[in-house]
Amino acid sequence: MNILLLLIPLSVALLLVVGVALFWAVKSGQFEVRDDEARSILKDDDNP
Repeated sequence: MNILLLLIPLSVALLLVVGVALFWAVKSGQFEVRDDEARSILKDDDNP
């Protein structure tokens, strides 16, 4: 029963860390769809 006194606060702290990391990733634009970078490899940049 004493282990619950350790595991419950640790799980809440881990949940907070994951929540903050997810919030930071969303706010900093990590999940933005950028098709330009993916299509840039298909463009022909050779100018004779």
